[in-house]
Amino acid sequence: MNVDKLSKRLERVSTYIPSGAILADIGSDHAYLPCYAVKEGIASKAIAGEVVEGPYQSAVAQVKETGLEEHIAVRKGNGLEVLLTAGEANAITICGMGGSLITRILNEGKEKLSGKERLILQPNIGAQFIRAWLLEEGWELTAEEILEEDGKIYEILVAQKGEPGNPYAGLNDEAAILMGPFLLKEQNEVFKKKWKQELIHWRRIVQQVEESGNERSLEKKEELTRLIEIVEEALQK
Repeated sequence: MNVDKLSKRLERVSTYIPSGAILADIGSDHAYLPCYAVKEGIASKAIAGEVVEGPYQSAVAQVKETGLEEHIAVRKGNGLEVLLTAGEANAITICGMGGSLITRILNEGKEKLSGKERLILQPNIGAQFIRAWLLEEGWELTAEEILEEDGKIYEILVAQKGEPGNPYAGLNDEAAILMGPFLLKEQNEVFKKKWKQELIHWRRIVQQVEESGNERSLEKKEELTRLIEIVEEALQK
């Protein structure tokens, strides 16, 4: 992967960046995504944010090597604190992290969100935490995508405020938050593969708990059994 050829997941993320946007890529690592977005004319300017010194220096070097110092600002800081003001960027990407961490970044940086941004979020796991946060904070989920790359399955969530429509309408709320309302309606092959794998994993854990006879694990067993029922029912529709 480099600034000319992104990974499949980041290339798909780039397609949701509005044309001419000022992009803030949080946890930018080598700054491949902002470099690609500016180089390809998708974004007019970009901010590459990194909290860890090593990746921050890698991003600085990459932007310099690509000759985009006038268009991309590399900033060191935690999450959305790299933004100088609310609304400095009108597109924010947070990719390659767990859903709980992405949720924490958004929650801790709420004062840096003007409500006019497009959020493009790519969790490796735990997308349900992001969906729950978006609902609670009044962000409308406008698109979702699920894809497989190098044997791993990724989800992409896109959200904005003030968008009309309710993707959750007509769906079981728990199933829609867990599995994704758009993905649930489409149910493509990657989606089915992901949830069949999850069911196998959860059933194995339930069996292990039953065999162990550990009463302290009963609560975990009950929760997994409930999730299994939700997913099984959703896949049958």
